Amino acid sequence: MSQLDLSLAAEVSARHISFLETGRSNPSPEMVLVLAQALDVPMRDTNELLRAAGFGTRYAEPSVEELLLGPLGDAVDTMLNHHEPFPMMVVDRLYNVIRTNRSGRQLFALADVDLDAVEPGEVNVLRLLFDPASREMIGDWEQAACTILRRLQREAFHRPNDQSMGELLDDLLKTPGIPDDWRNHDLAALEEPMLGVQFRAGDLSLNFLTTITEFNAPQNVTLEELRIESYFPLDDETRALCATLLV
Repeated sequence: MSQLDLSLAAEVSARHISFLETGRSNPSPEMVLVLAQALDVPMRDTNELLRAAGFGTRYAEPSVEELLLGPLGDAVDTMLNHHEPFPMMVVDRLYNVIRTNRSGRQLFALADVDLDAVEPGEVNVLRLLFDPASREMIGDWEQAACTILRRLQREAFHRPNDQSMGELLDDLLKTPGIPDDWRNHDLAALEEPMLGVQFRAGDLSLNFLTTITEFNAPQNVTLEELRIESYFPLDDETRALCATLLV
């Protein structure tokens, strides 16, 4: 954005924006927040801006374990339980699995992943998707993988200082056999709000529509970065299989 565009968006004079950019003026904490909001800066990075300007942080950064204690954790568990017999899981910003319902654990079991044998956050959905050993389980792997990779590229582009996210993206891009054009960030690619995916295990075929839900206006870094991934059956056969297999 130009200084003029930013000044209009933040409702601050262009002269003051210029002084801040050149260092002739120092921002107040309120100004840091105003500019961060105008630039749509994530809460984690807004806290970093405040620290860099010599101020205290604005948004809480609890661990996931701390966040899911008490009423919020109870609410998340209620959502997971009410979604049975269909899979639902909670993932963090890096798509590490934090919690899942019983159906979700059974779905991972089809890929020989025992969530009960690992600590929360040790299983990564994207790494599992791009693992050549599990690729055959996805009937439309190329479409699903490309859609999810584009989503991660947009998120990494929006969070240039997130080293962990950048490393995850780099690792996925090194996966053998992916098309060369996937390595280029396609800014024109549309972001789909949902994704159809087919799981195959032997003679079984499960067809799902998946959606990702985020918390709105959380005022909390960790909560802002949590996602709830829900699976909905696309046909009667999948609905019946969920009722018999994923319970």
